[in-house]
Amino acid sequence: MVPKPKLPKGFSAFVFLFALAASLWSTGDLQASQPLFCTVTRVVDGDTLIVACGERQSEKIRLIGVDTPETKHPTKPVQYFGREASAFTKKMCQGKEAKLEFDQAYAAKKHRGVYGRLLAYVYIKKPDGTWFDLNAELIKQGYAHAYTRFPFSRMEEFRRLEREAREAGRGLWGEAGNSNDQMAPTTPAATKGQRYEKNGQCLIKGNINSRGKKIYHLPGMRYYKQTKINEAKGEKWFCTEEEAQAAGWRKSNQ
Repeated sequence: MVPKPKLPKGFSAFVFLFALAASLWSTGDLQASQPLFCTVTRVVDGDTLIVACGERQSEKIRLIGVDTPETKHPTKPVQYFGREASAFTKKMCQGKEAKLEFDQAYAAKKHRGVYGRLLAYVYIKKPDGTWFDLNAELIKQGYAHAYTRFPFSRMEEFRRLEREAREAGRGLWGEAGNSNDQMAPTTPAATKGQRYEKNGQCLIKGNINSRGKKIYHLPGMRYYKQTKINEAKGEKWFCTEEEAQAAGWRKSNQ
């Protein structure tokens, strides 16, 4: 009989812990109470990062409760203030240490979104050792909307930050931007007669809600992306706010 090799003391415990850690990574079953420390290796856009965490060298992170204008969507044009948002995130994060915290609201989905991205609050370590709250600052500085389609623990805080940014005219809530994107400016604070169109297509969405009220949404407003226009129901596209108002639509208050 071949004798069993003698394992170093504590080896079995080490193997167990390593296997447990690997299992957690493979399933994405992370505990909301346990932060994860990583390094930001790449910024995809304003609300999406690639990080390296120990043995896991490429994990895509989606910021919880944050929605920056699109810059990398395969079927959508670059949106107003999207490049500014991406530049801000890159400046604050690229190559820096990050602390990821999770929200119990997403525990049932193993803290992952529909595209498999890890959902997290991201804190970036500053030179003085304190942590920069990336999710909150993107909204506070006007680089992002509060993404409230799904509930999360900081929803009311993020709504308040968006409201304050909008009232102060910061970032995408300002009256003018510095974007060079090939589409009409889509800030909600439009000037009189401003046209919203791209390649001959009007961009203002004239929606009719479930109570029959006619409400229009400008590109860049909170519910613009999720609003679908059904012209068979009498819903319309408009190029200017004046056209929408003359047709009987009123501006969304969000």
